[in-house]
Amino acid sequence: MLKRFEVQGFKSFLHPVTIDFSDVRDYQFNNTCVKDGLLNKIIVYGRNSVGKTNLGLALFDIVSTLTSNNVSSELYNYYLNADSTTDYAQFDYLFSFDNGEVRYQYRKNAKRELIWEKVLLNGNILYEYDYAVSEGMLEPLRDLMPTLNLNFRGSDSILKYSIANSSLEADHPLYQLLHFVSHMLWFRSLDENKYIGYRSNSSNYLDFIFDDAVLHEFEQFLHQAGIKENLIVRQDTDGEQRLYFDTKVPLPFFKTASSGTRALYTFFYWYKTAADVSLMFIDEFDAFYHYELAETIVKLLENMPQFQTILTSHNTNLLSNRIMRPDCYFILSENGLYSFANATKRELREGHNLEKLYMSGEFNE
Repeated sequence: MLKRFEVQGFKSFLHPVTIDFSDVRDYQFNNTCVKDGLLNKIIVYGRNSVGKTNLGLALFDIVSTLTSNNVSSELYNYYLNADSTTDYAQFDYLFSFDNGEVRYQYRKNAKRELIWEKVLLNGNILYEYDYAVSEGMLEPLRDLMPTLNLNFRGSDSILKYSIANSSLEADHPLYQLLHFVSHMLWFRSLDENKYIGYRSNSSNYLDFIFDDAVLHEFEQFLHQAGIKENLIVRQDTDGEQRLYFDTKVPLPFFKTASSGTRALYTFFYWYKTAADVSLMFIDEFDAFYHYELAETIVKLLENMPQFQTILTSHNTNLLSNRIMRPDCYFILSENGLYSFANATKRELREGHNLEKLYMSGEFNE
């Protein structure tokens, strides 16, 4: 699992922004939001343009660094912070696995090129390398992987190369790291299928629904969300199958469904096809949802403990200890990222009205 992440110099983050998943309080309610001593389900709030989307993009920069999975490159335009005094962005990840911890740090320039990289394994340095001068300290890595040919030049990640060409035990932390990163997924709950990670393409986005069992499940999913229409699949005159509302005159789903219904389709697609996801980040997850539906989605995700989840939202109706807990609600501001539990000197209890406190400015840092 991801234990800690810090970024600086990327897009809107002039100063370091840190999220510490190990900062778990001793609340005795909604424990499904915590797994193995780490925060497992969190929601991030903040004013418009403060950087909630950029937080997800920063976190998922590692996907393009270590894998060939899909990355929408246009999302990473204007890569560096405009006011930064450095010519690079720095990323710092700490992962915790069954057999140890891996800390992975790297820097990239404005062209998203890797210029520096460092890896620590269980607190001990594995290697550090400066790509600008093609020099570094690689001896511990050579000791761990003596058959590797490290006489290379270029800017591809040494970590990526080493993992791909090593013969370590299958449960080695470096393999677990690559598996985790390869199964990270970022997407927007908007009228589109823009995503980062998990797989190289999503070509089945439109036709996965044609399976009768999946179609029926999605139909029931919509009914539970208060959308009572039934669905059918029809073959059009061009020979292609397409999804329709089962009305007296069938209506094409993607041309006539509301924005909220199409957003539900996107969520359902990933919910069904990303069964082994490691970390899911949904940007503006409830942008088109009624507040009751948003709560339903949160509860659904809380009952899926196998992966970490980060949601961004403006929906203050979700700010309730009945749904989550103060150490799982975060507020992002110009001063950093803080859980509600850390953003106030008040001792927050289960009976506190978090929404009222938030609206009154209690958590303004």
